[in-house]
Amino acid sequence: MAPNDLRADRPLVGNRARSPETAPPGQPPRPPRRGGKDGGDGHPRRTVGRWLVRLTGFGMVAVLAGGVVAGIAAFGLYREAASDLPEHAWLADYQPPQMSRIYAANSGLMAELATERRVFLPINAIPPRLQAAFVAAEDQNFWTHPGVDFLALGRATVQNVEGMMSGRRALGASTITQQVAKNMLVGNDRTILRKVREAILAFRLESAMPKERILEIYLNEIFLGQQAYGVASAAMNYFNKGLDELTLGEMAFLGALPKAPNNYNPARFADAAKIRRDWVLDRMAEDGAVTRAEADAAKQEPIVARGRVRPDLVGTGQYFNEEVRRELVARFGEDQTNMGGLVVRTSMDPELQRATEKALQDGLMSYDRRRGGWRGAVAEISPASTEWMPQLEEVRRPAGTPEGWRLAVALTVNAGEARLSWLERPDGRAQAQPRQGVLPLADVSGWARPVNAQGRLGALPRRMGDVLKPGDVVLVEPRAQGNNAQGNGPVRVSLRQVPQIEGAIVALDPATGRVISMAGGWSFEKSWFNRATQALRQPGSSFKPFVYLPALEMGIPPNQRLLDGPIEIMTPQGLWKPGNYSGAPRGWVTMRTAIQQSLNLVTIRLAQEVGIGRVAETAARFHVIPNMPRVLSMSLGAGETTVMRMAAAYASFVNGGKEVSPTLIDTVQDRFGKLVWRADNRRCQGCEAGPEAEPPKLLDERKQITDPIAAYQMVSLLQGVVQYGSGRRAGEGLNRPVAGKTGTTNDYMDNWFVGFTPDIVVAVWIGFDEPRSLGSGEAGGVNAAPVFHDVVAAALKDSPPVPFRAPPGVALVRTQIEGGQTILEAFRPGTEHAARPPIGEGQMSTNTPVGADNSLGGLY
Repeated sequence: MAPNDLRADRPLVGNRARSPETAPPGQPPRPPRRGGKDGGDGHPRRTVGRWLVRLTGFGMVAVLAGGVVAGIAAFGLYREAASDLPEHAWLADYQPPQMSRIYAANSGLMAELATERRVFLPINAIPPRLQAAFVAAEDQNFWTHPGVDFLALGRATVQNVEGMMSGRRALGASTITQQVAKNMLVGNDRTILRKVREAILAFRLESAMPKERILEIYLNEIFLGQQAYGVASAAMNYFNKGLDELTLGEMAFLGALPKAPNNYNPARFADAAKIRRDWVLDRMAEDGAVTRAEADAAKQEPIVARGRVRPDLVGTGQYFNEEVRRELVARFGEDQTNMGGLVVRTSMDPELQRATEKALQDGLMSYDRRRGGWRGAVAEISPASTEWMPQLEEVRRPAGTPEGWRLAVALTVNAGEARLSWLERPDGRAQAQPRQGVLPLADVSGWARPVNAQGRLGALPRRMGDVLKPGDVVLVEPRAQGNNAQGNGPVRVSLRQVPQIEGAIVALDPATGRVISMAGGWSFEKSWFNRATQALRQPGSSFKPFVYLPALEMGIPPNQRLLDGPIEIMTPQGLWKPGNYSGAPRGWVTMRTAIQQSLNLVTIRLAQEVGIGRVAETAARFHVIPNMPRVLSMSLGAGETTVMRMAAAYASFVNGGKEVSPTLIDTVQDRFGKLVWRADNRRCQGCEAGPEAEPPKLLDERKQITDPIAAYQMVSLLQGVVQYGSGRRAGEGLNRPVAGKTGTTNDYMDNWFVGFTPDIVVAVWIGFDEPRSLGSGEAGGVNAAPVFHDVVAAALKDSPPVPFRAPPGVALVRTQIEGGQTILEAFRPGTEHAARPPIGEGQMSTNTPVGADNSLGGLY
C-alpha cells in the first residue's frame, strides 16, 4: 500500500492505527495488547486519560448540580421559615410582664401578685458589670455580631461532631439575640426549622433596634430559677439585695444561671454553683470587663443565699388582700392583675388591722372556753426521753394555729400540774432546741370540760389527769418565765385549741366608705372563705333600725307611744306567736324604749303601721337586702345580708343620710405611674383657680338616701341602745359618744353588733359556719359587743372624743326618758309637741303576711 494512499478504508500509516474492528478480511480481530507504558502499541494510555477527563467532567457537573439542589432546598427552607414569621417590630416597645403590688394606707407592702415574679428595670439601671457577666457567660461577641455568631456556630459544630462518637451532649451556639427571638417570638421546640426561624428573626431584631434594647429585654425576661424572672427579681430571691448592692461574685453567679438555674442552686448544689460562677469570672476577665485580680478576689467569696426576706412586708390582713385581689380581677382581668405591674394603694390601716384580728380571736376564744369544752389532744406520741423529739417534729400543726402557740408534748402529768416540752429554733438554727413548760391545774379547771361523742360537755376537771395524759401533743401558749435564778427554767403555759366558732369584722370610715380593717374569720390559713363579704347571715335585731327609720321619715317622733302587747297570727304553717327576748310584754312604751330594749312585738306593729313594703324599700335603699320579701317576719331580721353591707348601711346614719359605698382600694396606677382608677370621685371646685381665689372645695355628690334629720334621729336612738339598752358593753370605758345595735337570731344562731362613733363604723358577726345554736343566753350583747369595743378602743385610743353633729333645722328638746334620765331628744320641726294617737291598739289582723318560715327572725 502506498504511503500516501488516502482511501477511507485504509489506515493512514501502516498498521499503527489498526484496531480490532478494522482487521483485514478473513482474520479475527486481535485482542488489545497489555503491558508496557505505551499500552503495547507505542502510545500513552489515552483510554485511561480519556476516562479521567470524563469522570472529572461528571464530578464537576454533579457538584454543580448538588449545589443547585442544595441552594434550592436552602431557599425553600428559608421561604418556609420566613413565610409566617411573627411581627418583631413590637419588641421595640415591649414591656415584660411584671408583678403587681398592693400597698397599705401607710405605704407598707401588703402583697405581690404575679404569675412570673419580675421587676422591670431599664438598661441604664442595671449595673454594667452585671450586664458584662451575662454577655461573658452567654454571648461573648454580642456587641459585634449581626445577630448570629458564625464563629461560635462553627466551633460548636466541630465540637458536636467530635462529641457524637463519645455521646456527649450537643453544644448550643445561640446568641443573646437568638434567645430573645426564641423566648419572645418562635417558641422552644427543638427542630431545624425553629433554629432557622430563630436566626432569621435575630438578624431582623438587630436591624430593628439597638443592642442595648435587646439586652434590656433579655435581662428582664429570662428565667433564673426560684420563681424569679429577670435580674432584679433574682437578686432579691437569692441574696435579698437590690442590683446596686450586689458584689462582683454575686453578679457573676447570676450570670451563670441561664444555662441551668436548678442545677446551680447554691442551696442544693453549692460546688457546681461555685465552679460555674468562677468560670464566668474568668470569661469576664478575658473580655476586659474586670481585671484578673478582681476576678481572683471575687472567686474567694462564698455564695451565701439569704433568700427573699421583706421586713417591710405587712404581716397581716390576708382576708383584706384576697378581697382586693378579687376586686382587681373583676375590674382589670386576671392577666392585667397578675402581670400588669399595677401599683395598688388600699385603705387598710395595718395597726388597726392587727388589733381587729386580735379582738376577733380573743372574742372567739372567750366563747370557746365558755361553751366549747376541751376537744382533746392534737396527737399522741411516746413520751420517752429519747424518742419524743423526732416524733414531735413530725406532728403537723393544726391549720389556723397562731404564731405564738407551740405544739408541746406532755411528758409527766400529776394531780396539780403537767410538765410539757416543745421545740424551738432560736436565731434560725437548723437544730431544734427543747424547751420546758408547766401547765397548772388552775389554767384548765374552769373550762376544760371533755366533749363526748354527742357534743355534750362533761364535768369540770378536778385533776390534771382528767385533761391530759403522758404523750398527748397539745397546743400551748408560753406565758411567763420561771422564777429560778438563771431565768431559763420551765415557763408557765396556757392550754390552747383552735375554736370551731367563727366571726367577721368590718371597720370603715363613715365619711368616705374606706374600709380600714377587715377580718373574715379566725385565720386565713384555716379557711379562705371571707365571712365579712361572702357569708349571707340573718342580721336579727340589728336590722330593726331599717324598720324604725321609715317611721321617722314619715314624721313619727322618737317619743311616739307604741304598744308592746301580745300578737297571734295564723299562717299557712300554723299559729305564729312572736315574743320579746326579755319576756312579758311591757304595754305602752316609746319608740326610744322599744329600740333600746329591742322589743320584737313593738317592731312588728310598727312595720305593719308604716307598711312592710316601705320597710323593704328602705332595706334596698341602704343596700342591706336588695330584694326583701314583703313579709312581717323580715322586720325582725329574718332576711340575709353580709357584714360589709351592714357596716355601709349604718355609715349612712352617721354620714347625714348620704349613700356610702364601701371601698378597699384608693387608687390603681399602671406600671408607668399613670392613674387608671380612683375610688374618690368627688369633684374639686376651684382647684384650677389662681392663688388669689377662694380655697377650693370638694363637692360630695353622693346620693342622699335619707334626709339628714331622720338620719340624726336614728343616731340618737342608737346612742340610747349603748347608754341604756342592750349594747352597754360596747361603749364601756370608751368615754366618747357611741351608738349601735345588737342582733341575735332565733335559737342564738347569729350574734351581731353594728355600731359607730363619729369617726368609725364597726360591724361584728359571730356564729358557726354551719348554723347552729351558740347556747342559751349567748346574745349579740354578750359576744359581739365586746369585740366591737376592743376594735373601737384600738382605733380611737389617741384621738379626743368628738360629738355627733346635728344637722341644720333639727329641734333638740330636753326630754325625760324611761328610767328618769334627761336627754336632748331630736325632733323634726313641728313634731316636738304634736299629739299623735298611740300606735298598735287592738289585735293585728290574722291576714297579715308573716313569711313562710315562722321560726326565722330576731330575738334581741
